[in-house]
Amino acid sequence: MENVAESLRYLSMYDNRCLRYFKGHKERVVSLCMSPINDSFMSGSLDHSVRIWDLRVNACQGILRLRGRPTVAYDQQGLVFAVAMEGGAIKLFDSRSYDKGPFDTFLVGGDTAEVCDIKFSNDGKSMLLTTTSNNIYVLDAYGGEKRCGFSLEPSPNTKIEATFTPDGQYVVSGSGDGTLHAWNINMRNEVSCWNSHIGIASCLKWAPRRAMFVAASTVLTFWIPDSSKSTVVEPRPMDVEGATPPENVSQQ
Repeated sequence: MENVAESLRYLSMYDNRCLRYFKGHKERVVSLCMSPINDSFMSGSLDHSVRIWDLRVNACQGILRLRGRPTVAYDQQGLVFAVAMEGGAIKLFDSRSYDKGPFDTFLVGGDTAEVCDIKFSNDGKSMLLTTTSNNIYVLDAYGGEKRCGFSLEPSPNTKIEATFTPDGQYVVSGSGDGTLHAWNINMRNEVSCWNSHIGIASCLKWAPRRAMFVAASTVLTFWIPDSSKSTVVEPRPMDVEGATPPENVSQQ
């Protein structure tokens, strides 16, 4: 019998109703990624499988059996997808012929922790990995070489997702001590660190066309750069959803 609790749900934000269920995974889904070019999406589960779906039909379109906890991501053109697995292995697949197996495999040497998040930069040149051992790695997307790595403060029971800036030149992430950090991946150094004001920010997302990102824990904050400064400085919160920020934080 299929476990309905592990099914994926396609929800309409317009009228708050479920349009479709996608059933197949036997264990909890831990990774999800939508194709940037069509209605396809991928899901990775603790049942050691990755499934490929189409929003227009209920049935699974394809399945990959893998080792360990899989984490998935499409590149920005939707032509390639990456699957990170146990042991620091990253496999690249052609999204049009994934049934033929991976066309390349990378190994992240020195860290065998599970990858809890993986993504491509907008220019497709880099990949960003966040591991359960609180390490962040930037890899060359073509050859798999490690470009740089950064460490975070421990965040027990909370998995942290880092993000590229839209130009692919910086990485921004939360940390276990409640701070937010920004690193220059070309200089391989930290350029800014500031208080998130929301505890551990486990998820960060950039706006596609604006210099603004969102940080989320149990509340949501919107951040924009302070253009009045000529040097790299702490961004300022634009708005807070779900909580009142401290008195020393000004809102726009």
